Parts: sequence; structure tokens; C-alpha cells
Amino acid sequence: MAVRALRGAITVDHDEPEEIRRRTIELLTELFDRNDLAIDDVISILFTATEDLTSLPPAAGARAFGLTDVPLLCALEMPADGGLAGCIRLMLHVETDLPRPGLRHVFLRRATTLRPELAEPGDESLER
Repeated sequence: MAVRALRGAITVDHDEPEEIRRRTIELLTELFDRNDLAIDDVISILFTATEDLTSLPPAAGARAFGLTDVPLLCALEMPADGGLAGCIRLMLHVETDLPRPGLRHVFLRRATTLRPELAEPGDESLER
């Protein structure tokens, strides 16, 4: 079994704790579903959030998702000219038998603009 990293991102419309929690869970749900992951497959997750999201760390959403004994770290996304506001990004480290080309990275809502070549139909408006 190999250690792999999955990338993902999602945007939120308002800096409100419940929306950050809900969007983080939405992103994790899609990553888990599309890559046939189980919680025990997860090694760690590094989250970043843009400087306009301060009401709740994305790790709180991951805990609500069920990742209660997984190392999680949140950091500030580096501000960049023309950057995408209201964005949560993650790098999810997992043990998997999937080859690197078989991984399905997930970019949802306005974050589809970050990696349009990885977006799937409906990702820009997906809501669970």
C-alpha cells in the first residue's frame, strides 16, 4: 500500500461557522466517495483557508465528519494577487492501493476555477 496525497478545495459564501463546517464536510465527502476511502485510510490533513475565513477552522468540520483521531493542521493560505476569496483548500494524506493517475482530486463550487481540468460535471454547483 502506498502513501498518496489528494488535493481539494471548496469555496464558502459567508464567513459563518456552520457554513465552513458544512462546506468542509461536503469537500471531504466527495474526496472519500470518489476515491473509495475509509477513515482508517487517512494519515493526516493539512488545511488552508483564505484570510477572510476566521469564524471556524476547517479542522472543526473534519472532526464533525468523523476524523476524530487523525492529525489535522490549519494554516493561512498565502495571499496572492487575484487569489480566490472564501476558499478552503486541503492536502489529504492517505494509504491507498490507487496508483497516482487513479486519484480523483476534488475542486468544488468556485474552486473549480483553480483546477478546471480536474472538475467533473456539476462540481461548480454541487451541494449535499
